[in-house]
Amino acid sequence: MYALIYDEHDLARPLKKIISVHDSREVAETALEKRKQELGRKVWECNTRIVWIGGDVKAGGNAKPGEYSTWRPGEEIPEGETHSDTD
Repeated sequence: MYALIYDEHDLARPLKKIISVHDSREVAETALEKRKQELGRKVWECNTRIVWIGGDVKAGGNAKPGEYSTWRPGEEIPEGETHSDTD
């Protein structure tokens, strides 16, 4: 399951709030875009990101490190996501 999580990248706060859950990455990307527009912020200012979470999760719950990952196992990772833009 794909989910939007609230992530401030604060190591003192390892639990991440699950904002919403989705069946596909495309639907999750649409939800992220909608959240960005509602908040009137850039995506990095929303502290929100898409993750893959295995198992039964619900919006409003929490996820801890190890329960989620950026990509679903076996998912094709876009070329631009695997290489740094810097030299």
